[in-house]
Amino acid sequence: MGSGGNTLKSLSKRCLLRFSSDSHSLLHGKSFVESSLTSQRWRLYSLPSPQKLAGFKGCPPRRSFSTSSSSSKAGFLGWYLGKLESKPVITKAVTTSFIFAASDFTSQMITSESSGYDSIRTLRMACYGLLLLGPSQHYWFNLLSKAFPKRDMLTTFKKMFLGQAVYGPLTTTVFFSYNAALQGETGEEIVARLKRDLLPTLINGAMFWPACDFVTYKFIPVHLQPLMNSSCAYIWTIYLTYMASLKKVSAD
Repeated sequence: MGSGGNTLKSLSKRCLLRFSSDSHSLLHGKSFVESSLTSQRWRLYSLPSPQKLAGFKGCPPRRSFSTSSSSSKAGFLGWYLGKLESKPVITKAVTTSFIFAASDFTSQMITSESSGYDSIRTLRMACYGLLLLGPSQHYWFNLLSKAFPKRDMLTTFKKMFLGQAVYGPLTTTVFFSYNAALQGETGEEIVARLKRDLLPTLINGAMFWPACDFVTYKFIPVHLQPLMNSSCAYIWTIYLTYMASLKKVSAD
């Protein structure tokens, strides 16, 4: 009862003070609206500063949204996209080189032999991606984008057909010839290797690449298509580097 009585006394005092304040405003020509506005302004000015509010327990600290938004644009992804825009050919070539090196490393780990890891073979694959495949991907995808700018189903299938009929056989032929030449094979041995390995590789590629090409041409922006293609090529190159590492064919 003691606490309840104190509460009633406190409320009655507040009501009397408010009544006297309103009465004083009326006597001096102010309306109830002006009086209430003055009271609200006084309460607003009497609020503690944000720094003081942050000191109370349970009050969350203020956050800087500008800092978080700017940091989200930074990082490796932002740096990589910037390099794609400023130096597209070099960036795509280096990306393809790393992917081919990783693919060959994985291929050797899967098909490890008693001879151990062949670092020269991985270096050959990295150089192929850097010097040949990476730059060619840039120009090929840009060419298709300019020749067929739409992304409807018919245009997508046209790009897929050209990839399987032109770009795929060409890059595979260059790949086998490049690796064979660096391994010291003669022209006749390279031709014999192509007769043995090229057609089976293209047939297996026709079962792997159409799905990757469909996603690439239909949904991926042109400046990211080489990255998408190289990412799909990670799995494909494991098989491709294995085929390239097979023993040479006798030219007889």
